[in-house]
Amino acid sequence: QLQLVESGGGSVQPGGSLTLSCAASKFTLDYYTIAWFRQVPGKEREGVSCINRVEGRLSSTNYVDSVKGRFTIVRDNATNTVDLQMNNLRVEDTAIYYCAARLSYCSWRSDQFGFWGQGIQVTVSS
Repeated sequence: QLQLVESGGGSVQPGGSLTLSCAASKFTLDYYTIAWFRQVPGKEREGVSCINRVEGRLSSTNYVDSVKGRFTIVRDNATNTVDLQMNNLRVEDTAIYYCAARLSYCSWRSDQFGFWGQGIQVTVSS
């Protein structure tokens, strides 16, 4: 059973940066498509970024419009993690962030992901 653990959350001022990491034990994440979702109270879980499983040494990425140019999703093979580098953070980025995995390709539908981390808080405020 794939188990995911998020780390790297915290509090930051607007314009600041944070990097979230999604780690797994026992299984290499290269075989999985990994997505980052976020959720605020009273709202549905929103897909933020997704990186497809590695095929032929390539792994394409996707971003929701609101984070394009500010967030970058990357695989770190040395640590078997998928990181979400978040720059120029805004107050509206405040949420609980979750990483999720599936064997098929990227999707913005949370119900299509079968493996989830426990979530980590990101707070952006002045």
